[in-house]
Amino acid sequence: MLGMLQFIQQVLSTPAIFVGLIALLGLLLQRQDAQTCVKGTIKTILGFIVLNAGAEVVQKSIIPFGDLFQAAFQVEGVVPNNEAITSLALNSYAVQTASIFALGMCANILLARFSRLKYIFLTGHHALYMSCLISILMSISGLSGPKLILAGALLLGFVMTVFPALMQPTIEEITGDDSLALGHFGSGCYWLSAQIGKLFGKKEGSPTTEDIKFPTTLSFLRENTISIALAMFLCYIIVAGAAVFSSPAEAAEIIGEENWVIYSVLQSITFSAGIYIVLSGVRMLINEIVPAFKGISEKLVPNAKPALDCPIVFPYAPNAVLIGFFCSFIGGIAALAVLALMGNAGIAVAMILPGAVLHFFCGATAGVCGNARGGLKGCVAGAFVHGVVATFLIAGMYPVLSSMGFANTTFSDTDFTIVGIVFGNLTKLVSGNVLLGIITALFLLPIIYNLVGGNKGQKQEK
Repeated sequence: MLGMLQFIQQVLSTPAIFVGLIALLGLLLQRQDAQTCVKGTIKTILGFIVLNAGAEVVQKSIIPFGDLFQAAFQVEGVVPNNEAITSLALNSYAVQTASIFALGMCANILLARFSRLKYIFLTGHHALYMSCLISILMSISGLSGPKLILAGALLLGFVMTVFPALMQPTIEEITGDDSLALGHFGSGCYWLSAQIGKLFGKKEGSPTTEDIKFPTTLSFLRENTISIALAMFLCYIIVAGAAVFSSPAEAAEIIGEENWVIYSVLQSITFSAGIYIVLSGVRMLINEIVPAFKGISEKLVPNAKPALDCPIVFPYAPNAVLIGFFCSFIGGIAALAVLALMGNAGIAVAMILPGAVLHFFCGATAGVCGNARGGLKGCVAGAFVHGVVATFLIAGMYPVLSSMGFANTTFSDTDFTIVGIVFGNLTKLVSGNVLLGIITALFLLPIIYNLVGGNKGQKQEK
């Protein structure tokens, strides 16, 4: 009996196996044949292992970058990266993350079914990252066991439904229809970028990003592995060079006998390779898990809109993608300069370095949103503001995670930081049970509003 309990405990505490069992359960509920069940389960486990392997590669390139930054400028440099922080956190919160992930997707379907927010969040890797963040926050609050999982699942289901709803008017303007939604946890700054764009307005005859001729020599940057490697190389070459000239002994200890330029090239490409591996693993993992929930949602939620990853908007404004990336990156550098001035003034802040992943994917999407509402000027201003605001939000959330022992990296996209700041600070004010009550009330609020609104509508018809 004891041996069986230990076996079950090891299965549940092994993330890849646990997630594989979730996929198997979903396939069995859909009455798939044995061949499909076996294939789906194995590919899910394989995807999780590939994800962790890629995250290890990312970590190995991030940690020396932070060390070099500190050696060069005598400040703590933090590279925001969702994949890296998730892989670190999974060492301690694997079972909680997997449980919240699975039940949170169910909570999203329930909320979409019984409220007016008909959005099914299908960007599975972002749901996984948010599950990891929420599991950390719920642990900080003092919750554990079933209460932690319940609170985390309800909160995940809530944010997976509300953030796509926030972005829907802008997505309709970008795509020209109401059939798709945006399921990406950068929505807070995407919405802000659209509002910045509205300040400029798209007057008749005013140029949009697609009215200009973008140099074909820069088109290769649309391949994210290349843009990430180049952006990281620029960061590495500046930081490594500064470290070599200002603190040669510390730099030599970090870099070793290798030439610092060659070291920068290899580390930046290694970072990009790690991201590529992670995303490959995520795609394999999510391609097996999401269809189970997608099939269920299509049967249970009439008029549901699939909320998909941010690249769905890229084809509508390709020039805005590149302009948004560059302007967001510049905004990140400007925000870093302000953080440095704050640090010099004696204010305790973390130095948030411009992350290539954040500013490419999120900055590009912010540029598309700003362009949709304000043309070329809206794209430039909106993406720049995204880079600034996202950086300050990351700096605001960093103390929450660093207090739990996570250093040199943190979650990057806006919605992660909003959830982290709000609920991370809320854990300091209320007990775990009160926090569970607040989250439950938030989850039920859209459902109650739908019921009350429905009753009012029926009374008016009578």
